[in-house]
Amino acid sequence: MAWSPAQYLKFEDERTRPARDLLAQVPLDDPALAIDMGCGPGNSTELIAARFPQARVAGMDSDENMLAAARTRLPRLTFSHGDLATWLPAEPADLLYANAVFQWVPDQIAVLQRLMRDGLKPGGVLAIQMPDNLTEPTHRLMEEVALAGPWAQRFSGGKGRRPLLPSPAEYLNALRPLSSRIDLWHTTYYHPLKDAAAIVEWVKGTGLRPWLDALEEKDRPAYLETYTEAVRNAYPPLDDGRVLLRFPRLFVVATRA
Repeated sequence: MAWSPAQYLKFEDERTRPARDLLAQVPLDDPALAIDMGCGPGNSTELIAARFPQARVAGMDSDENMLAAARTRLPRLTFSHGDLATWLPAEPADLLYANAVFQWVPDQIAVLQRLMRDGLKPGGVLAIQMPDNLTEPTHRLMEEVALAGPWAQRFSGGKGRRPLLPSPAEYLNALRPLSSRIDLWHTTYYHPLKDAAAIVEWVKGTGLRPWLDALEEKDRPAYLETYTEAVRNAYPPLDDGRVLLRFPRLFVVATRA
Protein backbone atom coordinates (compact mmCIF):
# COMPACT_ATOMS: atom_id res chain seq x y z
CA MET A 1 0.00 0.00 0.00
CA ALA A 2 1.41 3.39 -0.97
CA TRP A 3 0.83 6.13 1.57
CA SER A 4 -0.17 9.69 0.67
CA PRO A 5 1.55 12.36 2.77
CA ALA A 6 -0.89 14.99 1.48
CA GLN A 7 -3.92 12.91 2.52
CA TYR A 8 -2.38 12.13 5.90
CA LEU A 9 -1.58 15.77 6.64
CA LYS A 10 -5.09 17.08 5.88
CA PHE A 11 -5.65 16.75 9.62
CA GLU A 12 -2.09 17.46 10.76
CA ASP A 13 -3.02 19.35 13.94
CA GLU A 14 -5.34 16.59 15.13
CA ARG A 15 -2.90 13.80 14.21
CA THR A 16 0.04 15.56 15.87
CA ARG A 17 -1.66 16.13 19.22
CA PRO A 18 -1.29 12.48 20.36
CA ALA A 19 2.34 12.57 19.22
CA ARG A 20 2.88 15.62 21.41
CA ASP A 21 1.08 13.99 24.35
CA LEU A 22 3.24 10.87 24.01
CA LEU A 23 6.47 12.85 23.87
CA ALA A 24 5.48 14.81 26.99
CA GLN A 25 5.59 11.59 29.02
CA VAL A 26 9.06 10.48 27.88
CA PRO A 27 11.23 10.53 31.05
CA LEU A 28 14.48 11.65 29.41
CA ASP A 29 16.38 14.93 29.77
CA ASP A 30 19.29 14.70 27.34
CA PRO A 31 19.21 11.70 25.01
CA ALA A 32 22.12 11.29 22.63
CA LEU A 33 20.17 9.36 19.96
CA ALA A 34 16.41 9.49 19.36
CA ILE A 35 14.73 7.63 16.49
CA ASP A 36 11.20 8.19 15.21
CA MET A 37 10.02 4.76 14.02
CA GLY A 38 7.38 4.96 11.31
CA CYS A 39 8.07 8.67 11.05
CA GLY A 40 5.59 9.31 8.24
CA PRO A 41 5.91 12.84 6.79
CA GLY A 42 8.05 14.01 9.72
CA ASN A 43 5.46 15.83 11.83
CA SER A 44 6.32 13.75 14.91
CA THR A 45 10.06 13.80 14.16
CA GLU A 46 9.90 17.58 14.22
CA LEU A 47 8.51 17.48 17.76
CA ILE A 48 11.34 15.22 18.94
CA ALA A 49 13.99 17.48 17.39
CA ALA A 50 12.43 20.54 19.03
CA ARG A 51 12.35 18.94 22.49
CA PHE A 52 15.87 17.50 22.28
CA PRO A 53 17.86 20.00 20.19
CA GLN A 54 21.23 18.55 21.24
CA ALA A 55 20.31 14.97 20.30
CA ARG A 56 20.94 13.13 17.08
CA VAL A 57 17.39 12.70 15.79
CA ALA A 58 16.60 10.33 12.94
CA GLY A 59 13.50 8.87 11.33
CA MET A 60 12.69 5.62 9.60
CA ASP A 61 9.68 4.45 7.62
CA SER A 62 8.72 1.72 5.18
CA ASP A 63 7.09 4.08 2.67
CA GLU A 64 9.20 6.08 0.22
CA ASN A 65 6.51 8.75 -0.29
CA MET A 66 6.45 9.48 3.43
CA LEU A 67 10.25 9.51 3.61
CA ALA A 68 10.43 11.98 0.73
CA ALA A 69 7.98 14.27 2.53
CA ALA A 70 9.95 13.98 5.79
CA ARG A 71 13.24 14.80 4.07
CA THR A 72 11.68 17.87 2.47
CA ARG A 73 10.26 18.99 5.80
CA LEU A 74 13.43 18.35 7.84
CA PRO A 75 16.38 18.40 5.42
CA ARG A 76 19.01 18.47 8.19
CA LEU A 77 17.88 15.18 9.71
CA THR A 78 18.58 11.63 8.54
CA PHE A 79 15.71 9.44 7.32
CA SER A 80 16.08 5.82 6.30
CA HIS A 81 13.95 3.04 4.88
CA GLY A 82 13.10 0.04 7.04
CA ASP A 83 10.47 -2.52 7.96
CA LEU A 84 9.61 -2.52 11.66
CA ALA A 85 8.92 -6.24 11.55
CA THR A 86 12.69 -6.81 11.26
CA TRP A 87 14.33 -3.40 11.82
CA LEU A 88 16.85 -2.57 14.53
CA PRO A 89 18.84 0.66 14.88
CA ALA A 90 22.48 0.54 13.81
CA GLU A 91 23.37 1.32 17.42
CA PRO A 92 21.31 1.21 20.61
CA ALA A 93 19.24 4.36 21.05
CA ASP A 94 18.20 6.40 24.06
CA LEU A 95 14.69 6.87 22.64
CA LEU A 96 12.72 4.69 20.27
CA TYR A 97 9.50 6.57 19.54
CA ALA A 98 6.54 5.51 17.41
CA ASN A 99 3.38 7.50 16.81
CA ALA A 100 0.50 5.55 15.25
CA VAL A 101 2.46 2.84 13.47
CA PHE A 102 2.55 -0.36 15.54
CA GLN A 103 -1.13 -1.10 14.87
CA TRP A 104 0.10 -2.07 11.39
CA VAL A 105 2.96 -4.33 12.58
CA PRO A 106 2.27 -8.09 12.69
CA ASP A 107 3.22 -9.86 15.92
CA GLN A 108 3.88 -6.49 17.46
CA ILE A 109 4.42 -7.77 21.00
CA ALA A 110 7.44 -9.82 19.89
CA VAL A 111 8.74 -6.86 17.88
CA LEU A 112 8.46 -4.54 20.88
CA GLN A 113 10.31 -7.04 23.08
CA ARG A 114 13.10 -7.25 20.50
CA LEU A 115 13.37 -3.46 20.29
CA MET A 116 13.49 -3.13 24.08
CA ARG A 117 16.13 -5.84 24.39
CA ASP A 118 18.33 -5.13 21.37
CA GLY A 119 17.53 -1.57 20.26
CA LEU A 120 17.78 0.47 23.47
CA LYS A 121 20.58 1.39 25.85
CA PRO A 122 19.98 0.58 29.52
CA GLY A 123 17.78 3.41 30.78
CA GLY A 124 16.55 4.06 27.25
CA VAL A 125 12.87 4.60 26.55
CA LEU A 126 10.41 2.94 24.19
CA ALA A 127 7.42 5.24 23.63
CA ILE A 128 4.54 4.19 21.38
CA GLN A 129 1.01 5.37 20.65
CA MET A 130 -1.57 3.47 18.61
CA PRO A 131 -5.17 4.11 17.53
CA ASP A 132 -7.47 1.76 19.42
CA ASN A 133 -10.58 2.51 17.41
CA LEU A 134 -11.50 -0.66 15.53
CA THR A 135 -14.78 -0.93 17.43
CA GLU A 136 -15.74 2.68 16.63
CA PRO A 137 -18.44 3.28 13.96
CA THR A 138 -15.84 4.57 11.48
CA HIS A 139 -14.08 1.21 11.39
CA ARG A 140 -17.01 -1.12 11.94
CA LEU A 141 -18.73 0.47 8.95
CA MET A 142 -15.71 -0.06 6.72
CA GLU A 143 -16.21 -3.80 7.05
CA GLU A 144 -20.00 -3.72 6.99
CA VAL A 145 -20.02 -1.82 3.69
CA ALA A 146 -17.30 -4.09 2.30
CA LEU A 147 -19.21 -7.29 3.09
CA ALA A 148 -22.67 -6.03 2.10
CA GLY A 149 -21.87 -4.69 -1.36
CA PRO A 150 -21.41 -6.27 -4.79
CA TRP A 151 -17.67 -6.27 -4.11
CA ALA A 152 -17.96 -8.61 -1.09
CA GLN A 153 -15.91 -11.38 -2.73
CA ARG A 154 -12.92 -9.02 -2.79
CA PHE A 155 -12.81 -9.24 1.01
CA SER A 156 -12.81 -13.00 1.46
CA GLY A 157 -10.46 -14.35 4.08
CA GLY A 158 -10.57 -11.16 6.13
CA LYS A 159 -8.87 -8.98 3.52
CA GLY A 160 -8.88 -5.36 4.67
CA ARG A 161 -9.38 -6.24 8.33
CA ARG A 162 -6.77 -5.22 10.87
CA PRO A 163 -6.56 -7.25 14.11
CA LEU A 164 -7.51 -5.67 17.41
CA LEU A 165 -4.66 -4.41 19.56
CA PRO A 166 -3.37 -6.70 22.29
CA SER A 167 -4.86 -6.02 25.71
CA PRO A 168 -3.07 -3.65 28.12
CA ALA A 169 -2.22 -6.67 30.27
CA GLU A 170 -0.39 -8.29 27.34
CA TYR A 171 1.83 -5.23 26.90
CA LEU A 172 2.56 -5.14 30.62
CA ASN A 173 3.33 -8.86 30.85
CA ALA A 174 5.59 -8.75 27.78
CA LEU A 175 7.57 -5.62 28.66
CA ARG A 176 7.78 -5.80 32.46
CA PRO A 177 10.70 -8.29 32.54
CA LEU A 178 12.73 -5.90 30.36
CA SER A 179 11.70 -2.65 32.05
CA SER A 180 12.41 -0.66 35.18
CA ARG A 181 9.26 1.40 34.66
CA ILE A 182 6.17 1.16 32.46
CA ASP A 183 3.42 3.73 31.97
CA LEU A 184 0.36 2.60 30.02
CA TRP A 185 -2.85 4.54 29.45
CA HIS A 186 -5.76 5.22 27.13
CA THR A 187 -6.84 8.66 25.98
CA THR A 188 -10.03 9.31 24.03
CA TYR A 189 -9.87 12.37 21.81
CA TYR A 190 -12.99 14.12 20.53
CA HIS A 191 -12.51 15.91 17.22
CA PRO A 192 -15.26 18.25 15.96
CA LEU A 193 -15.17 18.00 12.16
CA LYS A 194 -17.11 19.78 9.47
CA ASP A 195 -19.32 16.86 8.39
CA ALA A 196 -19.41 13.16 7.57
CA ALA A 197 -17.34 13.75 4.45
CA ALA A 198 -14.57 15.17 6.66
CA ILE A 199 -14.57 11.98 8.74
CA VAL A 200 -14.20 9.98 5.54
CA GLU A 201 -11.32 12.20 4.42
CA TRP A 202 -9.64 11.56 7.78
CA VAL A 203 -9.83 7.77 7.59
CA LYS A 204 -8.88 7.73 3.89
CA GLY A 205 -5.40 8.70 5.07
CA THR A 206 -5.08 5.66 7.34
CA GLY A 207 -7.64 3.02 8.33
CA LEU A 208 -9.70 3.06 5.13
CA ARG A 209 -6.71 2.40 2.90
CA PRO A 210 -6.66 -1.43 3.14
CA TRP A 211 -10.36 -1.58 2.23
CA LEU A 212 -9.97 0.74 -0.75
CA ASP A 213 -6.82 -1.06 -1.89
CA ALA A 214 -8.71 -4.37 -1.96
CA LEU A 215 -11.30 -2.98 -4.38
CA GLU A 216 -11.07 -2.68 -8.13
CA GLU A 217 -10.61 0.95 -9.05
CA LYS A 218 -14.03 1.08 -10.74
CA ASP A 219 -15.75 0.09 -7.48
CA ARG A 220 -14.08 2.62 -5.19
CA PRO A 221 -16.44 5.57 -5.88
CA ALA A 222 -19.53 3.47 -5.11
CA TYR A 223 -17.93 2.02 -1.98
CA LEU A 224 -17.01 5.52 -0.76
CA GLU A 225 -20.50 6.84 -1.48
CA THR A 226 -22.10 4.00 0.48
CA TYR A 227 -19.59 4.32 3.31
CA THR A 228 -20.05 8.09 3.54
CA GLU A 229 -23.81 7.69 3.86
CA ALA A 230 -23.33 5.09 6.60
CA VAL A 231 -20.96 7.45 8.46
CA ARG A 232 -23.48 10.27 8.09
CA ASN A 233 -26.12 8.14 9.79
CA ALA A 234 -23.72 7.07 12.57
CA TYR A 235 -22.51 10.57 13.44
CA PRO A 236 -25.45 12.93 14.01
CA PRO A 237 -24.73 16.66 13.72
CA LEU A 238 -23.97 18.85 16.70
CA ASP A 239 -25.96 22.02 17.34
CA ASP A 240 -23.57 23.96 15.09
CA GLY A 241 -23.86 21.41 12.26
CA ARG A 242 -20.47 19.80 12.76
CA VAL A 243 -19.97 16.14 13.74
CA LEU A 244 -17.94 14.73 16.62
CA LEU A 245 -15.34 12.04 15.89
CA ARG A 246 -14.51 9.95 18.95
CA PHE A 247 -10.97 8.56 18.72
CA PRO A 248 -9.48 6.29 21.45
CA ARG A 249 -5.71 5.77 21.52
CA LEU A 250 -3.41 3.54 23.57
CA PHE A 251 -0.06 4.82 24.92
CA VAL A 252 2.88 2.79 26.26
CA VAL A 253 6.10 4.28 27.67
CA ALA A 254 8.63 1.73 28.93
CA THR A 255 12.11 2.40 30.35
CA ARG A 256 14.61 -0.37 29.77
CA ALA A 257 16.12 -1.92 32.89
